[in-house]
Amino acid sequence: MAARDDLTKEIELRLGGGMVDVELDPEHYNLAIDKSLEKYRQRSENAVEESFLVLQLKLDLNEYTLPSEVIEVRQLYRRAGTSISSGVDIEPFEAAYLNTYLLHSGRAGGMGVYDALAQHVETLGRLFGAYYNFTWNTVSKKLTIHRKIKAVDDVILHVYNFRPADNLLIDEYARPWLKDYALAQSKLMLSEARGKFAQIAGPQGGTSLNAETLRTDAQAEIDRLEQELTLYSEGGTPATFVIG
Repeated sequence: MAARDDLTKEIELRLGGGMVDVELDPEHYNLAIDKSLEKYRQRSENAVEESFLVLQLKLDLNEYTLPSEVIEVRQLYRRAGTSISSGVDIEPFEAAYLNTYLLHSGRAGGMGVYDALAQHVETLGRLFGAYYNFTWNTVSKKLTIHRKIKAVDDVILHVYNFRPADNLLIDEYARPWLKDYALAQSKLMLSEARGKFAQIAGPQGGTSLNAETLRTDAQAEIDRLEQELTLYSEGGTPATFVIG
């Protein structure tokens, strides 16, 4: 119900609700900025960044809720070896393999041997469960791991997430587009409020309001800015070749 209430409030504000002096209130300005951020994040690649998150898996817990800023989980990485360890959890066979083929006195292992070792470790991982199968729900932000977690484990998530709003508002490419789109949305809301009255009383008779002018200017500006998103002129990375 919270989402429905928020949508109802947004519709009321976009239709000019809450204005007593036929001018925008702080709520309308905030809504205009939110609308510009929503449109930019929906259409522009520049609003997304690639990052890595650390997630601690709990015993017998398969479902985890990630932050709302995360929009895609690309891969989940586990620790595949302990050769850098010096404690009681060191793997003696891996250490012997390393000493024999890569660190032998007077004979360098070479890139070929190292590549063979890396492929060997990768094959062992596929055979003996080094990788987690998972399902990512983009709406509920829930990550479901399709395996019984038998011990606490730290994993690395390779994700794509939205850039923070404060970061976008100071970005040299995104800032001009966001300012213009927020201004256009403000004009559109103001035109809805002023369109309720043909004119207002003044000391020298009625004064006509500029509702239609505001509406026309706002719609033309919105169309222009959305065309910029299509042409990637607002800072987004253009699409590459598609084969097939």
